[in-house]
Amino acid sequence: MTVGELVAAACGGSLRAAGRLLTLIEGPRRDEVLAALGPARGVRVVGVTGPPGAGKSTTVGALVGAYRARGLRVAVLAVDPSSPYSGGALLGDRIRMAAHATDPGVLIRSLATRGHLGGLAAAVPAAVRVLAALGHDLVLVETVGVGQSEIEIAAVADPAVVLLAPGAGDAVQAAKAGLLEVADLIVVNKADRDGAAQTVRDLRAETGAPVLTLVATAGEGLPELVEAIDGHERADTPERRAERAGAQILALAQTRLRAHPDLAGLAAGVAAGRLDPYAAVERLFGESGREAE
Repeated sequence: MTVGELVAAACGGSLRAAGRLLTLIEGPRRDEVLAALGPARGVRVVGVTGPPGAGKSTTVGALVGAYRARGLRVAVLAVDPSSPYSGGALLGDRIRMAAHATDPGVLIRSLATRGHLGGLAAAVPAAVRVLAALGHDLVLVETVGVGQSEIEIAAVADPAVVLLAPGAGDAVQAAKAGLLEVADLIVVNKADRDGAAQTVRDLRAETGAPVLTLVATAGEGLPELVEAIDGHERADTPERRAERAGAQILALAQTRLRAHPDLAGLAAGVAAGRLDPYAAVERLFGESGREAE
């Protein structure tokens, strides 16, 4: 099928065609797919991140249920930093969303950051664009909570929800990992466990972001979390949207520069003392500018 035919089939409800489009935007045909979609359609994007074991997949599954109860079409992008073939632990966690697997109003897709054209910064916005064009009302993006991906997700999602589990030093570790810097909302999941109250106190001392509690497996605190997410949307402003757009542009630019063919040679020149880093930057941006033209 042509890209146009795939778009038509996906808009008609074909999950196979939708999956094929999401595969194409991970490769060299991304621009072709995006051009075929037409003007961009707005869609809510909520990011859920946090360290392994915090209960992200369970929480995302609970959020899917809450928004489906409102009649919204929901998509889940589970960002996997490991192999697109083995999938790692995250694909195994999809079992926790099995209750929604047969729901035609829910699409669940795993994205592997390794091997994607342009990396996470390029893959996720393109996938969101596809899902918006196919009529989804909400996109939940789940990431593993380590590394550069969180900064890139914060540029796409609003709000970015950071999920933590109770434990000694969790708040401090989250701060060291940079997670609190991207958090619009912080949720202490598994709040029925010992240490939850202390973790909440520690987090409130570390950040000015709202801190909520949740027991995702039982749905305790879920209405409050949904209300906080909705409240964040209501508080959105054109200035905040422009700030996120700027961050997204910078993330895409950084991704492109990291893959620049001259980067290794320039780095070798700086390391050998033949070139200073300022001149190297000028050359890198000069080449990028000519390439863009």
